[in-house]
Amino acid sequence: MSKEQAAGEGTPPAVELRGITKRFPGVVANHDIDIAVGAGTVHAIVGENGAGKSTLMKTLYGLHRPDEGEIRIGGERAVLGSPADAIRYGVGMVHQHFMLADNLTVLENTVLGAEARHGIGSGARARVRALSDQYGLNVRPDVLVEELGVGDRQRVEILKVLYRGARIVILDEPTAVLVPQEVDELFANLRELKREGLTVIFISHKLDEVLRVADTITVIRRGTTVGTADPAATTARELASLMVGGVLPLPELRESTVTDETVLELDGLRVEAADGRPVVDGVSLRIRRGEIVGIAGVEGNGQAELIEAVMGIRPIAAGRVLLRGTDVTGRSTREIREAGVGFIPEDRHRQGLLLEAPLWENRILGHQRERPNSRGVRIDPAGARADTRRIVDAYDVRTPGIDVLADALSGGNQQKLIVGREMSGDPAVLLAAHPTRGVDVGAQAAIWDHLREARAAGLAVLLVSADLDELIGMSDTLKVILRGALVADADPATVTPERLGSAMTGAAGPDPGNAPDAPGERGARTGTTGTAAPESAAERDGAAGLAATADTEAREGPEGPEDTADQGRPTGRGGAGRAAGPGGGGDAEPGPPEAGSGSPDDPGDEGPEPGSGAEGGGAR
Repeated sequence: MSKEQAAGEGTPPAVELRGITKRFPGVVANHDIDIAVGAGTVHAIVGENGAGKSTLMKTLYGLHRPDEGEIRIGGERAVLGSPADAIRYGVGMVHQHFMLADNLTVLENTVLGAEARHGIGSGARARVRALSDQYGLNVRPDVLVEELGVGDRQRVEILKVLYRGARIVILDEPTAVLVPQEVDELFANLRELKREGLTVIFISHKLDEVLRVADTITVIRRGTTVGTADPAATTARELASLMVGGVLPLPELRESTVTDETVLELDGLRVEAADGRPVVDGVSLRIRRGEIVGIAGVEGNGQAELIEAVMGIRPIAAGRVLLRGTDVTGRSTREIREAGVGFIPEDRHRQGLLLEAPLWENRILGHQRERPNSRGVRIDPAGARADTRRIVDAYDVRTPGIDVLADALSGGNQQKLIVGREMSGDPAVLLAAHPTRGVDVGAQAAIWDHLREARAAGLAVLLVSADLDELIGMSDTLKVILRGALVADADPATVTPERLGSAMTGAAGPDPGNAPDAPGERGARTGTTGTAAPESAAERDGAAGLAATADTEAREGPEGPEDTADQGRPTGRGGAGRAAGPGGGGDAEPGPPEAGSGSPDDPGDEGPEPGSGAEGGGAR
């Protein structure tokens, strides 16, 4: 008997999806899906990008109607024609990319669009406080959202759906941007929701986390359900096999390829916000040929601004950027690209793709002046199309053809297209910001393979990621950034995600005895995951090393580290984000517009399915 059956004999499931089929022109996104979600449980749904998870959840949230099948909520047949209908049935959804206004308070964000429920004054405030206390969310109603970290922002999003009366909460990739401590806090919140009788549908590709929090797991592959598992009786590897027909990939570097040749050097780099406050503060580092340098930090601590400064997107207030010994400080994005720097942006929809353009035009972005995309001052469509076919084949981009619009691809296939584009032309340096964010284990493994191959061929990589297992497993050298400054070195061979997460929030003290003697020079090793650690947690904790730099204490001051709730970078970077596109830098050559001018929306891990753009846009 499953946990959901044990939860209540004779009680109808909170949600039943019976024979759900959804078609789009040329695509069957969901086919004969059957899922029953028990009331008061956490039910996880896992699957590859493009497997149909997001389509299914959009159906349940009323963003489109199924072509076949029916939805039952609490035993009652439900016809959901809009999110408003779903909310009336008690269904709420927390999207992967937060839907919050930075310049409004927590209270204002919560009430926005639901003013009729409790007004906008004392009644609304009392309800927000009551919900926060009831579910252990610990929100502060009068704080501006721009002052919150990502963990606090997520709790605000959960509060928003509870405020609207949701009894069934859909969470889409909720841990994608959280450090381990924030994941633990989120899971505590989910357990509290469950104790209060709420039902949670948890969409994720992080199988170790799913096993920790779920009561039941449903696996979707190629648009249909292929199995339901009890977390107590299955493993991550078995789930991965169901998802992709293979074993769970590990982020790992098997041997050192680091040389003595410095390819990229940052010397005292300082970047300032509009008010003159430093967002990157005196960063110095070197990346050598064949080396991956990882940067670990809670989002909003300067890693995005650091990469944008190196790319020429943000102005540099002080310091230098040296590429193979040549000072490129102050050069345009186009000049830096042409000097040999590839760029995988953190937000593929805002900075990496034109969603309404075909794949071959997206291949050109940022590389308009390079062969095979151009001949002289003219774009060469035939050359670009041929090279797009090469990328599609070499990087396993699953698409019917290169004339398909980018927004028709799943998130993983969009990311593989970007990785293939940015690794074309043999760059000397790759700036990779969250290269596997929101992609499934199959796409993740493919991207790791390409990074390993390029590293072996001499590519120097600056890797920023919120996935600590990825950072630890894929880095030769690992540094921690806090409030814009590099405050610690970690040895990837011994550090644990928990210790690294503590350093990222300023909670870990100096431990210089375990710092790596020669960063980047490591022998064969195995990456860390929550499911297949190469050694026991006790052994790794004993060996974990974090070497704080001498100025850590001085930067934090006598008060100690700042509250991590204030570490979140405001998300209102639309102007900078659009200017940050791969084609940025003022290139006046003819051809498609630069990346970043596409839709700023990112509906989740799978991208919008064909024909659903109007519906998704309406929801936002």
